Amino acid sequence: MKRRSIFVLSGFICFIAVFFIGFHTYADKGRRYYEETGEVLWDIQTQEKVIAITFDDGPDDKYTNQVLDLLEEYDAKATFFVIGKSAEKYPEVVLRQFEEGHELANHTYTHPLKTTLEKIEEEIQQTNDIIYSITGYKPKLFRPVGGIYTDGMIDVAVKHGFTVIIWSWHQDTQDWKNPGVNKIVKKVLNGTKPGDVILFHDGGSNRTQTVEALKEILPSLKKQGYKFVTISEMLEMKNNMQRNEVKKNSRHFFE
Repeated sequence: MKRRSIFVLSGFICFIAVFFIGFHTYADKGRRYYEETGEVLWDIQTQEKVIAITFDDGPDDKYTNQVLDLLEEYDAKATFFVIGKSAEKYPEVVLRQFEEGHELANHTYTHPLKTTLEKIEEEIQQTNDIIYSITGYKPKLFRPVGGIYTDGMIDVAVKHGFTVIIWSWHQDTQDWKNPGVNKIVKKVLNGTKPGDVILFHDGGSNRTQTVEALKEILPSLKKQGYKFVTISEMLEMKNNMQRNEVKKNSRHFFE
């Protein structure tokens, strides 16, 4: 009986291992692969003191406007990953984001936690159409819900000309949990380094803590000499660094 139990347990462990290893291989070719292809961005390696502040789940007619007021006060640009359904509800907020020089990006239409590739494709296109109808601009950046992606999801996004944007793993503020203003502030300020992509939320629920945290984070980072850039500006920096590296290696080759 004991021998049979051990056999069953061993089989179960093997099944679990194969399942997770197989799923991981199917769902994620790995950060290195996607960074090399340029299809996904988490952050960039740079000595220049730049950071990209990003916001998910908006717009919201209350909290997004408060965030925009703070960004304007500290001459900071941000990237907003917009939910299409909310954009339809608050088009004037989306227009303000665009007119004030912030970057608009795609975060699906309904923010589904589980869905199919066909539905994701439909929601991405739907949200882009809504943003275009408001601003005349079509986003080229997409962030999957919760930062959870599969190879198929990335393929869909890339097929439509998008770059998939995640965030620096040490810069997930988890502000959506309302952990307290001090925790949000410490999370950002204790971990900030050049090239980071920071994740905040400006919609979806009460974002008072996020707004209050920004009142401390923005002036502190600005005092440290950081410049707030959009994701597209960060991508351009990365591309320039790669081009310069290629030129440098080419010169060494012919010397």
